[in-house]
Amino acid sequence: MSDSDVSDSDVSGSDVSGSDVSGRAGWVGGSGPILELDRLSLSFGGLRALSELDLRVAEREIVSVIGPNGAGKTTVFNVITGVYQPSAGDVRFGGQSIAGRQPHVVARLGIARTFQTLRLFLNMSVLENVMAATYGDTKALAWESILRLPRARREEREVRALAEDVLSFFGQRLAGYRWDQPAYSLSYANRRRLEIARALATRPRLLLLDEPAAGMNPAETHEITELIGRLRDERGVAILVIEHDMHVVGGCSDRVVALDHGVKIAEGDFDEVANHPAVVEAYLGRDPAALTQSGPAPSEAGMSETGLSESGTSETGPSEAAPSEAAGPG
Repeated sequence: MSDSDVSDSDVSGSDVSGSDVSGRAGWVGGSGPILELDRLSLSFGGLRALSELDLRVAEREIVSVIGPNGAGKTTVFNVITGVYQPSAGDVRFGGQSIAGRQPHVVARLGIARTFQTLRLFLNMSVLENVMAATYGDTKALAWESILRLPRARREEREVRALAEDVLSFFGQRLAGYRWDQPAYSLSYANRRRLEIARALATRPRLLLLDEPAAGMNPAETHEITELIGRLRDERGVAILVIEHDMHVVGGCSDRVVALDHGVKIAEGDFDEVANHPAVVEAYLGRDPAALTQSGPAPSEAGMSETGLSESGTSETGPSEAAPSEAAGPG
């Protein structure tokens, strides 16, 4: 189906108000996974970025994708959201193929994402950043907005109510007094929260979070772990997470998938995957027997006896820290 086959009437209903996400276009309810990657492959010339990857995400499930740098994790997100077109295989969302669809079409079908690097509108207010995400669901034309005609005013009220509802989900961290502040005035962790809020304003069925805890201190990491669980429990979304911090992965995941050089090397619960020999070797470059014989090295402080601990992935040195929140609401 081409992009033109997805009309406005297919997308999200007649208004943008409320937090219910069940009316998303193209969504086929019922049993079965919400997202399916079927033998998905992607090549850049002679470089094989993904190789026959199979992955499933069920409704209201949290699945984490882990792996060393260059494993293909973000590439998976880029294929799902239409940034890259797969070389082979298929991507199905709600039972229908979305492989090769344009990103804006994928977003309107009910998939939202965040990025490793923040993509906020820094000179816009916190509230405006969230309101901007609803543009694809509005129907008023430019001249109606300029002349402040009734439909444009009504949609603006609905969009503002939706944005306020989404921001209220984040409690004091994005409280009402912050709504009119520019995004650049927020702490690093609150900018991360704002990006998640903006994605949530599209009322997704599936939320893709790319390293949501990157650069956060332990207290902030704990908060983001709890937030991911609440997004599933209270907002009813399925979540696919890319994360290096094993505290987050172990604390929120129903299932974990490990990649290495575009190939799935392990899948299961956190403990099973973290102790899988192929996963340990992917991070350390040596097999578990060699680790046992040579004894623990300082660079292996983040590992359990045979696998990854929840203190992180296999650290080879201190990780880069981004600015953290000050004590208090921050």
